[in-house]
Amino acid sequence: MAPLRGVLAVQGRWIGLSERHAVIGDHRWAYDEREAKVAGAPTVVMVHGFTGGKENWYPLAERLGGRYRLVVPDLPGWGESQRIDGADYGFAAQAARLADFLRHVRRDGSPIVLLGHSMGGGIAAIAAAEHPQLVARVGLIDAAGVRFQDNQFGIDVLAGENPFAVSDAASLQRYLDTVFHDRAVQPSLPWPVSEAVIGWRIRQAPFEQQVLDRIGRSDQRFLPGQAAAAIRQPALLLWCRQDRVIDPSAMALYAAQMPQAIQVSLDDCGHMSIMEKPDDVAAAVARLISQGTPR
Repeated sequence: MAPLRGVLAVQGRWIGLSERHAVIGDHRWAYDEREAKVAGAPTVVMVHGFTGGKENWYPLAERLGGRYRLVVPDLPGWGESQRIDGADYGFAAQAARLADFLRHVRRDGSPIVLLGHSMGGGIAAIAAAEHPQLVARVGLIDAAGVRFQDNQFGIDVLAGENPFAVSDAASLQRYLDTVFHDRAVQPSLPWPVSEAVIGWRIRQAPFEQQVLDRIGRSDQRFLPGQAAAAIRQPALLLWCRQDRVIDPSAMALYAAQMPQAIQVSLDDCGHMSIMEKPDDVAAAVARLISQGTPR
């Protein structure tokens, strides 16, 4: 993955992000940061999903840059952050680690707006519910953690499979087609980068299966939706209507627990709304920051 990470690191620097590393709790974290143009502006923390990384947020970070302080981590176990053999990377454990991370990056006078995508949305929901003193506002984007209407992805997960598994060029394209509605915005992975990605995903398979067992098949799988009932902060729920991973029916389930939430449905995009529709997502985040009202 070194060639691809090199390209992505250049992209991050181009949009003004700086690489940071810190040992927080039981893990070493890697994260990107960009200061706001105005002191005291909200800090927007962006938490990626299953098989993802901080780079997934770069299109949105580019659009939010300058207005807010941006903090974009790789979750422990993923990307460039530390992974510990035998550690628990399920919803509850990661939410506790995320709370420690928020304590590390927060600043007086700069409220934290916590955004979570997919698995990261489930983690963010728990962190916001359990640590309201750390999270001023929360955005759940295509978030996992509720019992949405059956789709093929969910059926495969419950059957013990990893629908995101990659072993060759065909399964890599199938993975991309599952998470992106529009092929035109899929990441370009020419050879030999594609071969490096395939090899890396093959090596990640045991870890991915371990995490999926925790977040998709254990008694924790609906913990985020249950925790969401305790969220009192201003909130955003955002889904794409063509999401083939977390069915859009999930938004109504979260909304039932969070009646104060702004609800945004986008068309012509799939699970990766943050990459397929970054302008629309940025507008929704700005609305959350400026207009959200606690219940």
